[in-house]
Amino acid sequence: MTNPVSPQSESTANQSLLGRATPYCRQYDPSILFPVPRQEKRDELDISPDALPFSGQDVWTGFEISWLNDQGKPQVGWALFFFPAASPYLIESKSFKLYLNSFNGTRFDSAEAVKQHWITDLSQACGGEVKVALYDLDEPQTLIGAPPGECLDDLDIEVSDYQVRPELLTTVSSTPVSETLYSHLLKSNCLVTGQPDWGSIVIRYEGPQIDRENLLKYLVSFREHNEFHEQCVERVFVDLMRHCQPEKLTVYARYVRRGGLDINPYRSNFETDFDLRRLVRQ
Repeated sequence: MTNPVSPQSESTANQSLLGRATPYCRQYDPSILFPVPRQEKRDELDISPDALPFSGQDVWTGFEISWLNDQGKPQVGWALFFFPAASPYLIESKSFKLYLNSFNGTRFDSAEAVKQHWITDLSQACGGEVKVALYDLDEPQTLIGAPPGECLDDLDIEVSDYQVRPELLTTVSSTPVSETLYSHLLKSNCLVTGQPDWGSIVIRYEGPQIDRENLLKYLVSFREHNEFHEQCVERVFVDLMRHCQPEKLTVYARYVRRGGLDINPYRSNFETDFDLRRLVRQ
């Protein structure tokens, strides 16, 4: 079997397999994984690698999970992959999809052996400790839920700008409030291919009350913005901290799956346990 990939500092999204015709690998191959340095985009937001303003994780749900047992019989399941936000690299999604599918034609002694390969390979690729949960398809789960809090989407707003406008973010009162708001209107585009990424975003905060109409306009302004899922969530977090100055802030997005994977970045400066239930579009 091939040795796991080592992240390369020169890796960038434009050098990845995105937008290119690529054959599916028939045998296990961790070298497919393509790490992208998180700091490339964090520099744009003036985020210091030594003083992240948040903690959190990127939670991926894998629906196209299969391998062969030691007798060659296909095995299937679904899995959750937890990447720490503090890791120096994120994994480009197409390479992750191809990596997972490289297990389809490879024999393993057990499901636990498959899981351990994932943990080893993904941890080495992202430069942090990745956790994995593997589930049987018949294992009962309480999966589908609704976002917590109040929905912004019925607000009657006029929108004319679909490039990110952080200056829209304002507060309406200095009196501290505690509230959770969400929107299903988040759309951004892939950093490399420009393909649309659809998601729902949740914002939980304590501090001066944020103007809801302007917040919704700001979220809609991502509509023609090109960034990866993780980068969009970090941008929302940083923009809210700078323009609204909440004492506590959590931002997370649940994105619609593509290629058998959904990506769900969570960022917070005060909490570490997150709602992992899938939404109806997932």
